Amino acid sequence: MTVTDAAGGPSGTDAIAPSRTVAVVGAGTMGQGIAQVALLAGHRVRLHDVAPGQAETGADAILSRLERLVEKGRLEEDARGAAALRLERTTEIAELADSALVIEAVVEDLAVKQQLFRALEEVVADDCLLATNTSSLSVTAIAGALRRPGRFVGLHFFNPAPLLPLVEVVSGFATAEDAAARAYETARAWGKTPVRCADTPGFIVNRIARPFYAEAFAVHEERGADPATIDAVLRECGGFRMGPFELTDLIGQDVNEAVTRSVWEAFFRSPKFSPSLAQRRLVESGRLGRKSAHGWYPYEDGAERPEPHTAPATEPPPHITVEGDLGPAQALVGLCREAGITVHEEDEDHGTRILLPSGGQLALADGQTSAEFRDVVYFDLALDYRTATRIALSASEVTGWETLRQSIGLFQALGKKVSVIGDVPGMIVARTVAMLVDAAADAVAKGAASPEDIDTAMRLGVNYPVGPVEWGHRLGRAWAHELLDELHARVPTGRYAPSLGLYRQSYVRMKGDQSS
Repeated sequence: MTVTDAAGGPSGTDAIAPSRTVAVVGAGTMGQGIAQVALLAGHRVRLHDVAPGQAETGADAILSRLERLVEKGRLEEDARGAAALRLERTTEIAELADSALVIEAVVEDLAVKQQLFRALEEVVADDCLLATNTSSLSVTAIAGALRRPGRFVGLHFFNPAPLLPLVEVVSGFATAEDAAARAYETARAWGKTPVRCADTPGFIVNRIARPFYAEAFAVHEERGADPATIDAVLRECGGFRMGPFELTDLIGQDVNEAVTRSVWEAFFRSPKFSPSLAQRRLVESGRLGRKSAHGWYPYEDGAERPEPHTAPATEPPPHITVEGDLGPAQALVGLCREAGITVHEEDEDHGTRILLPSGGQLALADGQTSAEFRDVVYFDLALDYRTATRIALSASEVTGWETLRQSIGLFQALGKKVSVIGDVPGMIVARTVAMLVDAAADAVAKGAASPEDIDTAMRLGVNYPVGPVEWGHRLGRAWAHELLDELHARVPTGRYAPSLGLYRQSYVRMKGDQSS
C-alpha cells in the first residue's frame, strides 16, 4: 500500500473509545510514557511486564509524574485520583484479554516481539488492535508471525511520550487500512499529532534525518571544519536548534550510530546511508557522549567547551557588483545596502555572483570548490540571511588573501560572525539541506509518506526549522538537484547522486511548466 491514500488523515473511522481498556506491554521508560498518555486520555490501562516487580515500579513512576503535574498546576487533583484508579499492574498475558488496543514497548529484538504477539493472539478478541512501538525493526516482519497480521500496526511514539506530540503510524505490508486509520484516530484523540507512513527502514524521521548527521561528520572527516564550528554554523546559519555533534552527544553516540547502521543495512548498504568512520572510532573508544562524560566534546567537571572558529574583525569592501539573481541569497543585496555598502546590479546571463573590489568574487555554495576557479570565495546557504548570526566561507590556496579579507569584512558588516572553513564542496548547510530535500523527495516518490506528513514529522520529531519538502520549494525546484549533481561529480560514490524522485520534482515538472 501507499500511505498517500490517507494524506491529511483518515476519515470515517472512529478512535478507540475511552471506555475501552488499553494495555501496554513493557514497563520501561517508553512503556510508562505511553501508558501515561493513554491514562490521561481516559482509558483503563493495564501495564504489563514479565520481570518481577517491574510493572509495579513502572506504575509507581507514572503516579509520581502525575503528582508532579498536580503540583505544577497542570493536572487537577481529582483527575489524578481518577487516573490512579484506572491504572492496573499485571504480569500475566491472560489478564489483557479484554483490551481494545495492546501497545508493545519491549526490547528491540524481532524474535522476542514475535513471540509476544503470538501469545497475545491467543488471548485477545478478534477486534483488538495490536501495535508495536519499535523504532528500528520492520513492522511487516513482526506481523509475519501472526495469524491475522491485518490488525497489526506500528505506533512509534517519541521519547518522552507524554511531552512530544509526534506519533508515526506505520502500515506494514499486510496492515489493513481500517486498522491503520483507527490507530491514527486514536493517537489524535490522545492529543498527539499522528503521521502516516509505510513500513520502510527508519519510517519517516529516522530515515530522513540521516543526512543531518552524516554530512556534518563527512565535513569533519574531510578536514573541512572542527565539530564546534560545524555545530555553530548549522545552528546560527542553518536555523537548526542543535548541531549534530552536540545532539549525538546528548542522544548517545552508540545509540545514534546503531540507528544509522540499522537503516544502512536495511537499505542494503546504500551509500546514501553510509555510517561515519569517525563516529565508529568514537564508539569504539567508549566516548559515548554526555553519559560517559566525553563524546565529540568533553563533559568532565571543569571541562571547557571548544569555541567555533570565528574570524577577527576586518574592514568591509566599500562597494560590490552583483551579477544576475542570487537566488536563495538575493536578500544579501538589500542587507548590503542597509549596511552602507554600495551595490551595483548587472543583469548577466553567464552566472550569479558578487564581484569584489579585489577582482575576486563571492558565490553561493553550489557543490563546486574554490580550487577549481581563480580567486573565488564560497559562502554557505542560510535559512534566513537577515536573521542568521553566523556565515561560513570557504577558500582554497589559490584564493587571493584580499578577496578572502573583503569577503569576511562584507559579512561582518551585515552583523554576522564569520567562520572560514576548508575548501569542501557544498560547504555545511547547503549540502546538508540538499541531502535532506533529496531524502524527502525519494521517500515521497516511493510512497513512504506524503509530503505533508514528512514535513510535520521532521518539524515535530526533530525540531527542524522548516520541513525538507517546504525547504526545497523555497530554494527553487532545481537548486538541490544541481548542487547534488556537482557534489556527485566530485565524490562519485553514489552518495550524492540525485534521486529519481528529486529529478522528477526538479526537471520533469519544470519542463512541464515551461511547455504549458
